[in-house]
Amino acid sequence: MRIFLTIIFILVCIALTVIVLAQQGKDAGLGAIGGIGDTYWGKNKSRSMEGRLVKFTTLLAVLFIVIAAILNLNF
Repeated sequence: MRIFLTIIFILVCIALTVIVLAQQGKDAGLGAIGGIGDTYWGKNKSRSMEGRLVKFTTLLAVLFIVIAAILNLNF
């Protein structure tokens, strides 16, 4: 069981690294000063590809923490 969890943990680590590197930065640049940053895509980020990346990143981060805590237990 521990070997299986370790393998899953390594895969989650690799996937989390790739997903985080694939995301764009949160800075809006100079367009945020004048309100230009609020476009249709900016308001509907949850439906876009970037919104899905954020949700998947959150899921992988929670999975990472849970598996790390389980592997840290001495059973």
